Amino acid sequence: MTYSRILPILLYLSFLLSVNTLAQNKWPPNIIFILTDDQRGDALGYAGNDIIHTPHMDSLAQQGLYFKNAFVTTPICMASRASVMTGLYERTHQHTFFTPPLQKEYVNMSYPKLMKDAGYRTGLFGKFGMTFEDKLDTLVFDEFYNTGTSGYFRLQGYGAKDIVHLTDLTTDKALNFIQNNPADKPFCLSLSYNAAHADDSHPQQYFWPERNDHLYQNIEIPRTELHQNKYFKQLPEFLQDSLFMGVYRYQWRYNTPEKYQQMVKGHYRLISTIDDNLGRLRSLLNKQGIADNTIIIFMGDNGYFMGERGLAGKWLMYENSLRVPLIIYDPTTSNARTVEEIALNIDIAPTVLDYAGIAIPKQMQGRSLRKFAQDEVADWRTEFLCEHLYDRPWIPKSEGIRTEEWKYFRYIDHSEAEELYNLAEDPLELVNLIDDPSQQKRVAVYRQMLDEKISDLKAERVEYY
Repeated sequence: MTYSRILPILLYLSFLLSVNTLAQNKWPPNIIFILTDDQRGDALGYAGNDIIHTPHMDSLAQQGLYFKNAFVTTPICMASRASVMTGLYERTHQHTFFTPPLQKEYVNMSYPKLMKDAGYRTGLFGKFGMTFEDKLDTLVFDEFYNTGTSGYFRLQGYGAKDIVHLTDLTTDKALNFIQNNPADKPFCLSLSYNAAHADDSHPQQYFWPERNDHLYQNIEIPRTELHQNKYFKQLPEFLQDSLFMGVYRYQWRYNTPEKYQQMVKGHYRLISTIDDNLGRLRSLLNKQGIADNTIIIFMGDNGYFMGERGLAGKWLMYENSLRVPLIIYDPTTSNARTVEEIALNIDIAPTVLDYAGIAIPKQMQGRSLRKFAQDEVADWRTEFLCEHLYDRPWIPKSEGIRTEEWKYFRYIDHSEAEELYNLAEDPLELVNLIDDPSQQKRVAVYRQMLDEKISDLKAERVEYY
């Protein structure tokens, strides 16, 4: 057969292939946002943790954009989740524990509300962790399954005989949502795990499915420099008080070597259980033929102390508390890489909207991370405001500025307590430079920078409509 006869056949086959590819990559894409609880930045293998077992998270990071410097602006679940939904700092949306529900003006600019308005089928499964004014959570999601936070083993329903782990049950609901999605309608799935949060009401704290009993059994979890008692003694006195929640929960989890091993391994097993379910999710996407048209965003809701500085929990402005994992898997680009720039939880909402082709409300304070997949990044942030405004005596309020190389923070109700760290030279934040004579000009600059940022945020808190 001559080339002139082969060429039309080749062109026709190429056309069929292009049509098939376009059919599988319809625009707009499906979007899945996965949020884990209390998974800090180094709690996955891809981050350099050679103990934790997270092959599916590692694969996602290797195939996508892995944000090496990802942070939450407020390290507590409710405020952070509100920031994820709205793209706003806590100081703007003003929603955390013991506050009124998230105001309607902010619900109306949340990513699930705007996605649903644009024709997406929306669903949330797992720990919602917030309250919306006028119970609007029942309206912004087409399907809504709020697991609550009490107990890791659940019956699958009334009259059920089999008990299932909450992480598996949450994923079951999400998989069913995907399987039942109409072929001609894109979906936006928010998959929000209660894991790896401890069951605070139970002495054992961490519960995992039997299949993961074998993990971490024959190893010893090492302690780090920050576990030395001298760093607890360097904390402000009010943070050393036994009434401070971080000290109180340390006694639950880490106050003996045996308990430390038990608790960290339990925490890791919960993260590995999430990893199992990420594998299930990706397997279904491939089986349904929609993996090439589905964006996956994976993030933790806050960092976590595991005995460092003599503390448990989160809440404070140290790196352990602020750093989280963040991965974006975008099958429409081959630009997989590690991103060094600062990414935040307030970037999630604008990123989701950007991928869906929906205009980002000008009130959103985060920025779309899709730019990194497209290599269209210019004038990116070099600092951010971190804050914790939860108004209860057992967790002190604090606020600060973190730049690429420095961090300054202060305690709102303890004006004498300030801290300054050179992160470039002291990434573990071992040496507080706040009283160093050579750093006083820098301290003054950061105090003013923080004051100005707070003032700007107060000015931005306006009605959306």
